[in-house]
Amino acid sequence: QVQLVESGGGLVQAGGSLRLSCAASGRTFIFSNYAMGWFRQAPGKEREFVAAIRWSGGSTYYEDDVKGRFTISRDSAKNTAYLQMNSLKPEDTAVYYCAAPGRWNRGSLLTERGYDYWGQGTQVTVSS
Repeated sequence: QVQLVESGGGLVQAGGSLRLSCAASGRTFIFSNYAMGWFRQAPGKEREFVAAIRWSGGSTYYEDDVKGRFTISRDSAKNTAYLQMNSLKPEDTAVYYCAAPGRWNRGSLLTERGYDYWGQGTQVTVSS
């Protein structure tokens, strides 16, 4: 089993920054072998892809609205993935989830189907 725990959410003014963390653990989960992703869900909306990073960290992917503002990264020594969010906008307000694929999942990292494990989410609120 894999456990993902997000932290770092909060209330910030428009234009501000936050860094989300996702700590991964699991008896057989080798963090450095897996891609990681971030999704978000705003009130009344479907959960949507935000960013993903390959196991090597060499490839990253972003939803168009966050490109140039958000940066996904990972630290395999700490089994932690990060989402640095700059120039935040009120429309970034949502619950943010980190996710990891299962060992045999070959689905797209840009969709929910590409992931099997999810954190509980952390609230990000951006005031105008």
